[in-house]
Amino acid sequence: MKQYRGGGGAGYLRAIVSPGCYALIKSPKAKMEESRKLFLENVEKVMSSAKDKAPADLLFSYKGVLYPSILCSPEMFQKLESLEARKDDVMLIAYPKCGTNWVIQILHEMIFMLTNKPPAPDISMIEFGTPDKIERMNQQPSPRVLTSHLHPDNIPKSFFTNKTKKLVIFRNPKDTAVSYFHFYNNNALLPNFSSWDEFFQHFISGKVCWSSYFEHACAWNEYLDDENVLIVTYEDLKENLVAGVKQIAEFFGLPLTQEQIQEIADKSTFQNMKAKSRETHGNFGHVVFRKGDIGDWKSYFSPAQNQEMDDSFNKYLAGTKLGAKLKYDVHCKA
Repeated sequence: MKQYRGGGGAGYLRAIVSPGCYALIKSPKAKMEESRKLFLENVEKVMSSAKDKAPADLLFSYKGVLYPSILCSPEMFQKLESLEARKDDVMLIAYPKCGTNWVIQILHEMIFMLTNKPPAPDISMIEFGTPDKIERMNQQPSPRVLTSHLHPDNIPKSFFTNKTKKLVIFRNPKDTAVSYFHFYNNNALLPNFSSWDEFFQHFISGKVCWSSYFEHACAWNEYLDDENVLIVTYEDLKENLVAGVKQIAEFFGLPLTQEQIQEIADKSTFQNMKAKSRETHGNFGHVVFRKGDIGDWKSYFSPAQNQEMDDSFNKYLAGTKLGAKLKYDVHCKA
């Protein structure tokens, strides 16, 4: 098992640089605050760049899949293949609105607790940004915390050939759809929909950013027996976050004590993260952390939409291992 060593302390520590000479170095807490400040500055720059964009210019299509034009680009996708995966990368993958921002903060808490290494100021989604970001990512010290919404066929091949461990989060499709609807309509980086009914038809047909939920699910179902892939559901994390944090730590070989696992779980409830979302995500906080409920779909789905989603689930996932993990009959029956 990889050994991680952490330090401690607050404020600034004095370190000997040369005989008779002292310099101030930043403590882990100060480094974390600096990293967060730079991250928030990057988020604000991204959001401000959307102000003058027409709705039609907020999206582009690459190899038949829609992406937000302010966050992604064809040049970035082409450059992404040169991102060399490492065996000790901590990789999170999720279809949009399945718990990405929630779980990425949990992973950052784990790494910081073990190494005092703050997250990189770049937004950790590997497909976001400009091509020059790839070189910065290649220079980041290990362990890197990376994440993506990409379909497994579009993730750089080195993440599979180098046997990088991949944590994949899925959420029941009905709550995912409702959360994605609000994400579109509260997000200046994406065009708005005039109604839930309009959005539902786009979602069920895969005409949303990162394409079809069910295509993603079917593709990841093929990896359920891969020892380097762990699929966890949003609902299971909500039900027992302590057990989820422990499972994730053990999967990545992160030697957290039971006390540390409990501490991370206590800090990482959806309610606590939503309360701190302004601090962690600035003006984007209210967009990424909305309700976090299970069953919110019941306030939106019509009987016809329920049937259409049920039919899609039966067509793509009924009888599969991932379909069973999603507990569709528990979470998605009217």
